[in-house]
Amino acid sequence: MKLCMIGTGYVGLVSGVCFSDIGNIVYCVDKDKKKIESLNNGKIPIYEPGLEEILKRNYKKKRLFFTTDLKEAIIRSDIIFICVGTPTKKNSNSANLKYVYSVAKQLNKIIKKYKIIITKSTVPVTTGDKIEKILKKLKDKKLVDIVSNPEFLREGEAIRDFVYPDRVIIGTDSKKADKILKSLYLPIIKKMSRYFRTSRRGAEMIKYASNAFLATKISFINELANLCEKTKVDIKDISYGMGLDQRIGERFLRAGPAYGGSCFPKDTRALIDTGNKFKTNLSIIKTVVNSNNNRKILLTKRIDKILNNNFKNKIITFLGVTFKPNTDDMREASSIPMINYLNKKKCKIRYYDPSGEKDEFKNLKNVKFFNNLSSSCYKSDLIILHTEWNEFRLLNFKNLVKKDNFSIFDLRNIYSPSKMKKNNLRYFSVGR
Repeated sequence: MKLCMIGTGYVGLVSGVCFSDIGNIVYCVDKDKKKIESLNNGKIPIYEPGLEEILKRNYKKKRLFFTTDLKEAIIRSDIIFICVGTPTKKNSNSANLKYVYSVAKQLNKIIKKYKIIITKSTVPVTTGDKIEKILKKLKDKKLVDIVSNPEFLREGEAIRDFVYPDRVIIGTDSKKADKILKSLYLPIIKKMSRYFRTSRRGAEMIKYASNAFLATKISFINELANLCEKTKVDIKDISYGMGLDQRIGERFLRAGPAYGGSCFPKDTRALIDTGNKFKTNLSIIKTVVNSNNNRKILLTKRIDKILNNNFKNKIITFLGVTFKPNTDDMREASSIPMINYLNKKKCKIRYYDPSGEKDEFKNLKNVKFFNNLSSSCYKSDLIILHTEWNEFRLLNFKNLVKKDNFSIFDLRNIYSPSKMKKNNLRYFSVGR
């Protein structure tokens, strides 16, 4: 099939590359000329393991094209995916849908024969209805079907999630569109995953509901970790014991920093906003958002205690600053408020992250990026294990730091407290 992905952000690029890899012709469109030029040279703007290799392979086989020419890409394609950003509006919880509606208005001027228009972007319930109103003339002529097909790609695991999805959600009442999309997804839904057709509003709601529930699990276990610390119980035992119950499951029950990234923060806020618009009090999700915000403050205050409020000339090293491993995504990462706080305290802050230097810290006077793990830790007073990259799992801290009286704050519970104690290391973790 011939597909057009409008927007080459995380969702559009990963989906487009993977669709081409299962045999489709894919046109990826973006108005950013530099990004398109870079993609045509085989360079990807995001950190996603394995993506660049698949991109180059399909580009060489002429199944994958990158262009700024929206009109030409739409004319050549049968299915149009809207993959533009839906960030949170300033001074509001609601999703900013101006890019989605702008695309719809452009489609109105271009489409002359039947196309399936799919919202792949995460959008609030009823967004598809508004797109349909914009495309009313085309809909009346039966030239378009507007479908919701939310994505469930985890950063760092996106290729696996695309090829082996838990489910493919299709929101449409059109039998024609459903038949075509089932055929499109056939190569991957054969692999034991589920193809589920629902209403368009149902599909839009499933995406938000899923992210809100996962965010709830994270906030729940983080709050329980606070209680475990006071009762001298190991949160890892609690997580494991709970996770054995198949009704609960072990995933997303690992205590640590506040959740961050591109989905959970903005999607929980947007769902609350939708609830308010429909006069529905989503009290549990509101509590989750508040709990997550408080988590950032609580863990930052833990650093005060570890340092005994003595910040003067202290060297603090962050190992990992992204919100999770195997991504370069810094959106709402807990490291940002922590480093900003410590910077104001005049500490000397170093950080090392396998995905490279971060723009968020470039203008901070006391913050320095190291491209070498050993150099970043040398003579540090405090090592903060912020992100659980695999290369941080078997570190010899004494050899790395090469000084006495330093501390380790393990936000991901990577190490064993008993082993750290045996090695005479001043070690702090979460919920233990």
